[in-house]
Amino acid sequence: MRVAERVALVTGASSGIGAAVAQRLAGDGARLVLTGRDPERLQQVAERTGAKAVVADLAAGVDTLLDALPARPALVVHCAGVGAAGPLEELSPARVDELLDLNLRAPIQLTRALLPGLREERGHLVFVASIAALGVAGEAVYSATKAGLRGFADAVRIEAPEVGVTTVLPGAVDTPYFGRRGREYDRRFPRPIRADRVAEEIVRGIRRGSVEVVTPRWLALGAKVHGAAPALFARASRRFG
Repeated sequence: MRVAERVALVTGASSGIGAAVAQRLAGDGARLVLTGRDPERLQQVAERTGAKAVVADLAAGVDTLLDALPARPALVVHCAGVGAAGPLEELSPARVDELLDLNLRAPIQLTRALLPGLREERGHLVFVASIAALGVAGEAVYSATKAGLRGFADAVRIEAPEVGVTTVLPGAVDTPYFGRRGREYDRRFPRPIRADRVAEEIVRGIRRGSVEVVTPRWLALGAKVHGAAPALFARASRRFG
């Protein structure tokens, strides 16, 4: 897909992967609309990229964003998300709802509303899920939302063949995500990769019309084991984390 001069909407653009994707798309000449919950950070990214900024809490609903869109987007990159770490039984019901609302319900509702225009534009959808979609202990609800997002993307790909659909499964990424989820990243391996590396893979996937992007690419081996032998994958996850 060619993005120059086309309207591109990026959610979760205040920081992390969303901000990095905005920077990449700006370099390719996209007409950017960025949304996020942090007004100050969002405005900074918008100023760097020449974008229109729309402050919105998608966990509370997508109508504010939809009403503020200046034009019909041809590209939508769903980056907004939140995590939570810890035993499942210790998560509060409100925290569970927050993850479901922002990570899964919001991209579903936003895609539903924008899909007719994306069909006419022969546009492209990107869903930033996570390698955690395969299942990660201590992040059960987060894993569920990302697995749901992956399944939703697969269904939209079948239902709307006029629209390109790319699912992205990053591993650990060096962003503010870990601090906000309630537990810092403490593994020696694998080391977190930079957000701009993920953004580069996303933009490459858009250009190529890739169905699924796993980054770093060696993590695709885990996805293959999960698909072929889920019990083996679960045993290995318990042992190695």
